[in-house]
Amino acid sequence: MRKGLLIIYTGNGKGKTTATLGLTLRAAGHGMRILILQFIKGAWHYGELDALKRFPEVTVQTLGSGFTWKKESPAEDMELAQRGWARAAEAIRRAEHDIIVLDELNYVLSYKLIPLEPVLEAIRTRREDLHVVITGRNAPKALIEMADLVTDMRQIKHPYHDKGIKAQQGIEF
Repeated sequence: MRKGLLIIYTGNGKGKTTATLGLTLRAAGHGMRILILQFIKGAWHYGELDALKRFPEVTVQTLGSGFTWKKESPAEDMELAQRGWARAAEAIRRAEHDIIVLDELNYVLSYKLIPLEPVLEAIRTRREDLHVVITGRNAPKALIEMADLVTDMRQIKHPYHDKGIKAQQGIEF
C-alpha cells in the first residue's frame, strides 16, 4: 500500500508552485487524480492553468482573489481563506484524489487568515495513502516538523529584484 506523504515547498525563492506542477505532471502520467486548490492566486491569467486543462486527472480550483498584501482590507481575504479552507478540509476528508495540493496555504497561515490547528488535524487524520502538498513562504514550524519532505527555495538572484525585468509570460505566469 502507498504511504501518503506531506510535502512542503517553502522559502523566499521562486519555484514552489512550479515544483508542485512538475510533481502534478509526473503523477498525472501515472494516472493519479490530483486536486489543486489555489488559496491566493486569482487576479492574473496563468499559462499553467491552460496547460493543466489538457489532463483529465487534474482539477484546479482558484479560491483566492489575488495577492493579499496589495489589498486595503483583509476582510475579503479572510472570508475567502476560511471558505477555501472549508473546501480543502472537505477534500482531504473525502479523499477522492490521490494528491491534494494546497497552493500558497502557507501565506494564508502566516497572515493568520485561518488558524493552524485545524490544518494540522486534517493532515494528521487524512487517509493513509493521501499525498498532501503545501506551498508558500513562511511554512509554520509545526507543519515542517510533521512533513515527510520539505524543500526550502532560496533566492540567490531574481530578474525583477536585481535588474528590474518585469514578469514574463511563460516564465512567471
